This record gives sequence, structure tokens and C-alpha cells, in this order.
Amino acid sequence: MTDARRPSPHPRPPAAAEGSEAPRARGPRRRSFLGWVLAGPTLAVAAPLFAAGARDEPAGAAIPSLPEPSDLFDLGDLQDLAALPTSNLITVEIRQDGTAAFALPRTEVGQGITTSTAMLIAEELDLPLDRVEVTLADARPELLFNQLTGGSNTTRSTYDAIRGAAALARARLMDAAAQEWGVGRAQLSTSAGVVHGPSGRRATYASLTTKAASSTIVRTQVTLKPATEFRVIGRPHNRVDALAAVTGRKQYTLDLQVPGALPTMICRPPTINGTPKSVRNRAAVLAMPGVTDVAPISTGVAVRARTFGQCIDAVRALDVEWNPGTEDGKSDDDVLAELREAELPLLVPSLPLLATTVEGSFTFRFRSNSPLETGSAIADVRPDGIEVWSCLKVPIAFTQQVAQKYGLPVDRVKVHVTQGGGSFGRHLFSDAALEAVEASKAFGKPVKLMWHRTDDFRQGRTHPMATSRVRATYFAGNVLTYEQRHTSVSTDFRHGLGEMLTAMAAKLPDGDYSFAQSIFMLTSNVSYDYGVTTQLLNEVDGGFNTGSMRNIYSPDVCTAQELITDQLAKAAGLNPYTFRRNFVKDARGRAVLDKVAQVGNWGRSMAAGTAQGIALHSEYKGWSACLVEIDCRPATVNREVSDAWTGPRVTKAVFAVDVGLVINPTGLTAQMQGGIMDGIAQALTSSLHLKDGAFLEGSWDNYFYTRQWNVPPDVQVIVMPSTSDRPGGAGEFGVAASMAAVACAYARATGQVPTEFPINHSQPLGFDPLPTVPPIPASPTDGLEHVY
Repeated sequence: MTDARRPSPHPRPPAAAEGSEAPRARGPRRRSFLGWVLAGPTLAVAAPLFAAGARDEPAGAAIPSLPEPSDLFDLGDLQDLAALPTSNLITVEIRQDGTAAFALPRTEVGQGITTSTAMLIAEELDLPLDRVEVTLADARPELLFNQLTGGSNTTRSTYDAIRGAAALARARLMDAAAQEWGVGRAQLSTSAGVVHGPSGRRATYASLTTKAASSTIVRTQVTLKPATEFRVIGRPHNRVDALAAVTGRKQYTLDLQVPGALPTMICRPPTINGTPKSVRNRAAVLAMPGVTDVAPISTGVAVRARTFGQCIDAVRALDVEWNPGTEDGKSDDDVLAELREAELPLLVPSLPLLATTVEGSFTFRFRSNSPLETGSAIADVRPDGIEVWSCLKVPIAFTQQVAQKYGLPVDRVKVHVTQGGGSFGRHLFSDAALEAVEASKAFGKPVKLMWHRTDDFRQGRTHPMATSRVRATYFAGNVLTYEQRHTSVSTDFRHGLGEMLTAMAAKLPDGDYSFAQSIFMLTSNVSYDYGVTTQLLNEVDGGFNTGSMRNIYSPDVCTAQELITDQLAKAAGLNPYTFRRNFVKDARGRAVLDKVAQVGNWGRSMAAGTAQGIALHSEYKGWSACLVEIDCRPATVNREVSDAWTGPRVTKAVFAVDVGLVINPTGLTAQMQGGIMDGIAQALTSSLHLKDGAFLEGSWDNYFYTRQWNVPPDVQVIVMPSTSDRPGGAGEFGVAASMAAVACAYARATGQVPTEFPINHSQPLGFDPLPTVPPIPASPTDGLEHVY
């Protein structure tokens, strides 16, 4: 009897991949719910309550793995349930000019959620997209856990609520027209902000919004459009803020003009988390041009001046005696030794006589979580209250923390959420805003605080260093066991997500788990049927400033998994694509894998020193696959670019993504393109070097992210047709498969499986580190000399 799972050892031709049948989306259906019309002079409606969506059943397998926790209940499910009780507090307003207004209780940091949200409203209202204005809501403590931006969850958790509110508004407008014309709602239709009736009658939303309003709260029925009637959702749209961004009109925190708020910066310690003991020359610094105030705060010494240039001069002039930091004297090797000591054991022994054992140990170095816009905040602390402007992804937690610290009722702390220039998890922490409040309190004056770029690299949030050990056993055409033990420097979840986990503890998988272990279980999984599968996390050393950098644990976990998968394929005598295709758990995963193999021409003949790599990842109710080609030949590796690290170059990247229901293909494509660049950087070039309690990198010049000379000339993103009636997560989804594919391609091109990431970490630095005292460099005067 032959094993039905055992494949041919020959690779499947790429053309055959195109013929594979992709999973189909569920058939259209119309859903009805109860919503509320709010009292007011113009039409304002609240979202109905919706139950969380059901998960598709997994595909069958000859020897399937048992479901992992994240297969049954993932981080997004947790966030959906946490947001559900207050989803009816989300409101859409139709203004007197017929436009729709919505204050989004999430934070736009460049991921495009104001655009996708406007699309949902435009769809259900039958309103042109440019007639929908989406702003960011101030902190609203009454929303509880429904104002946290993270986990690729914004659209997933607000999809029904926002659509429901917009659909209710449209129904009320139609009812107002029906009453005025003496006809039934069934005789009416809407388009482009106009209600159409019998005999050519028409009424604009502007003419109906006052009539549709109510003086009391009214409970009413609302019906959502079926997918067959979508005219906006699923179609490509440019960002609603694109023009403002490229013309410089988009407003970020430091663009705001708040009366009396002067530039403020912090003189920071020479080692991680040191604190000020004394300021030896405060009077001399106060006498410097433009300086108005100098005061110690918990994280350093704050300086307020007329200009940021004067702040920089003052920070550099300060003579501060510092208390020790939390990691004084430690370097990379010390932290790695801690991690090795804390690694949990692998339980399945190597059985060379009975099965083939494949195993590996991988190290992932610290990486910076510094976005393009450094930390910034404006704060005005007065005796009667506190007002703050900042890009905050968890504004409610910040509001509560400030109120508690300064002994104020929560309603005396006013927090305005501003748009951010990037985040990738960085703005889950309110570091700059907390410092701004502290400085304003110390000075008794408003402040406009900015982190220097060097602050962000040396004292800001990092992706924690980690190791990942993997062991798998293969026998008779099947993988029998797969074990992964991930050991990490502690990831800080004290930003609101921890409170959410505590509140929703009853919904979590059984077990006494820390916040980090719970997040790990809710996000990590194995994409393949690998028999008995276990993935465990252990964490050590809480003295670093870490964060939930884009995709949290998944890039590292997936890279280790995919490198081992290539070795399993070799043990089975199969090429990496064929092996993955036969073991992938789900038809959706097989579809994205087939797509990149077909579009990327998997298996084509390539020159020595170059190779293809392929990888697969599932998370956030979606699937992604990436195929890359890499050039590791000496002429490429040793090419010279001024003040740059070059090394191997990814020359081609093909990425296929299935997120369930696609809202905006253009925005999704952009997200995946950014994720590809992140994946390339984390595999090849981007890391922080720890020495004597401080990171050596101090600017983007030192931190080798993917630059123009390392961007693939050929990047293709394929957005798969929708396979569900609900959206999954997308914001972080491009990183893991990309990083893993680059690692696999590097192994095939060089014949050596990489075990340290990025692969250049142990090479010579390639830069002269900035000094730690003074903590920031002088303002540059030779910028034109560094233009390429």
C-alpha cells in the first residue's frame, strides 16, 4: 500500500501551480442587526453590536497536526472580543453639507487605516469617497479596550461596527425621504449622496440630515450590504491623505502650534536606563542663548529653549552625574549567554536508527524599533488639568496612567491623538508623552518635546535579542514531531495590551502563562502538518527597553521554522517548494505558495552563487508566501557604496497574500512592499550592537536598513482574490515570510545555513560609533557632502 502523502521527488513545474484551485469566498449573504439613532440636530448613528466571526474549518490531512492555540483563538480574536462591548459607542455623523464625519478610535501611523475606514463608510452610505472625512478620536476612556491600535487588528475589529453605523445612517436618510414623499423605503434607492424616488424625485443627503435626526435615542433595524453589491470595498483606491503627505500639508505632532509650547529635549544617560543624580552646571546652561528652563526628570535632564537647535546645544553642554543603568557592563555575548542558559529543553530525543532528525539553533540580534518620526509630544500641565497632543496607539492607558500619577480625575486629562510618521509598534509606548507631561510639570510651562534620533536608537524601544532551537523528526514520508523553543529577552507588554489580556483571561487557552507567553501562543504557529507540534517561549532579563516591533515574535520564529523546513525537504529528497506544498495545512496556504512559484518561475536555472528561496507564513486569519532571488557572488557582496553596508543583494521578490476579505488592494500592496523591505533588512543587515551597557548605533547612518542599493529591482505583490467575507490582519503580515525566504535563499546560494541574523552582525561595524557623552551629536553643517 503506497503512502498517499509521499510525493514525487521531482519538482512540480511552475506552470502547474497556476492550475491549482484557490479557495472560494463564501457566498453572499445579507445580515441584519439592531442599531441606535442618537439625539442631535443632524443625523448621528451608533454602531450595532456584532458577534465575532467564525473561523473556517482547517483542511484535512493524512497525519494532521493537532490545532495550536492560535489556530483556535488568536490575538485578533482576543482584540475583537475586547472591543465588542463598546462597539456601539462608535458613531458616524452626516453633516449639513451632506458629508460624512467619523472620528476613528485608532491611530493612523502610515498604514492607511483612515483610507480603508473611509471606504467602509462610503460603501454603506453610497457616498463618494471624497465626501467622507475620517479624523482621529481623542482619548475616550469609556471605550475601554476599543481604542488600541496594534496586532494588525484595526479593520478586523471595526469592520462590522463602522459598516453598521454607516448603513444605519443611510437607512435613516431613506426613511426621511420616504416620509416626505409618502412612499415606502423599498421604492427608494441611493447613489453618490442622493436618495432617488419614484417619478424622478431626488433629495441630497444634505437636505435630509436634519429631518433624519432624532431628539431622542431610537433603536432601529440595520441591514448591511452583501458582497455582491460592493462598489468600493475590494477595489483599489489611493490614500485619502496622499496629497497632503506629498505636499507637506499633513499635520504631525511637531507641526501643531500650541500657545506657549516651546521646543524641549532630554539629556539622556550614557547607558541604558540610567537616571540623573545631579546636574553640575545647571546655571551655566540656563545662561546659554534661548534656554528658558533646565530640570531633572525621571529619564534624564529636560531642557526647554526657543529653538530645537538651542536645545541640542544645551543638551550637549550639560554636565550630569548619572546613576547606574539597568544593563551596565553588558555586551552582546553576555546577553546571548543568558539566553542560552534559559533555553527550555527539547523533549523528543534524536533517534538515528528509527528516523531522521533535523535540528538547528538560531540567534536573532537586537533590532531598533525607531520609526521615521522620532518620539514627540506637546504637553500643558496646569493646576486644573493636563492637555497632551501626541501619536499614541493606546491613548486610554496613557490617560489613566497620567491621571493616577498626578492625582487627577480621568476627565481632567485631555489627550489629542495625532497622526504619526511610522510606528511598527513603537507608539504602543507613550514614552515621549510621559516625558513631556513630566517636563511641563517641572517647568510649570507648556512644552513641545522631541526625541533626537540618537535617543531613539540608544534609549528607545528595541526588538529583543532571541534564540530559537528547533528539532524535527522525519520518517517514511511524514514529519512525526516538530519542537521549537524560543528564548527571548523580555518583551514589554505594559502598554495596554497586558490589561486586555487580564480582562479577557477566561477566553485564553488554559494554563498559567505570562503576558508574553500568552501573546506568543496567540500569534505563533506552524504552517505545516508536522505531527506532534510544540512551540514554547521563555523570557529573561527585563532591563531592556523592548517593544512589540512589527509582527512581534513571528519573523524570528518563522525564519527558524522555514530553514528547518528546507532541511526536512533535503532529508526527504524533495525540492523546498514541493515539500512545502505537500505538508501545508490549508488550501489557502497552498494557493499562495503555488502563486509565488508560478509568478516567480520557481526552479529556473541560476548562476552559481545565486539562488531562489521560498517561505510560507500564516497569521491573523491569513496566509502569505514569498519567493526571492539572492545574489551572493563576490562582485555583488563586495561592491562599494559610500558610508554603507552592501553585502548580498536580493534581486527579486514575489509575494502573495491572502487576508480573507480585501478592503483596499492598493493599500494592502503597499503594506506588503514595506514588509518585504523589513524582512530583507532583518535577514541581512539591520541590528543593534550592545557594548558595555549601551547600543553603538546612534543614527540611520549607522543602522543598515534596506537602502536603495539593496532594494530588489523586481518586486511583485500578488493580492489573492478574497477567500472570506471578513478581513484578516495585514499591517504586519509582510515581514515573516520575506525574512524567512531571504534566509532560505542565502543558504541555497552559499551552501551554508545561516544561524545568526542579520547575517552581517558579526562583521566589522562599518561605522565609527558616536560618543555617549554628550548623548547626541551636534547639528550637522555638511549635509550636502552626504547626498548620493
